[in-house]
Amino acid sequence: MSYRVTFVCTGNICRSPMAEWVLRHHVEEEGLDVEVDSSGTGSWHVGGEADERTVATLNRAGYRSAHIARQFEESWFDLYDLILALDEGHLQALRSMAPDEEARGKIRLLREFDPDAGPDLDVPDPYYGGRDGFDLVLEQVEAAMPGLLETIRAALKNG
Repeated sequence: MSYRVTFVCTGNICRSPMAEWVLRHHVEEEGLDVEVDSSGTGSWHVGGEADERTVATLNRAGYRSAHIARQFEESWFDLYDLILALDEGHLQALRSMAPDEEARGKIRLLREFDPDAGPDLDVPDPYYGGRDGFDLVLEQVEAAMPGLLETIRAALKNG
């Protein structure tokens, strides 16, 4: 059975799809049995594509992307091994949706996996800014990947 990871941001068009495709790239490169997707806490963009600036940022860095936005649903807690919030607001929203302690235990902040992140673990929302904001999101996502992959490898090994 695959290890299942999902990333959650606000509208599922900027941060979470970017994190999704970066992790997809790494697990595919390593041949890990991991399924990766993403969603949002809100429904504003459901059915829409990723923000064009997200796609451009991923493409510039050599990542693929294909995405249709969706909203996280409470029933999905059973589907995932790891649910990664992109900021404290998403973390709180997910925790309030979680049906029990086991589900709450699956929720983490992405930047917890970056040992150099410092005390602020939020990945800032780039939506209302320019290219620099999207580049910063990619930088923060990539910085968390080694620690995240280590955690995933350990979970797969311990089966």
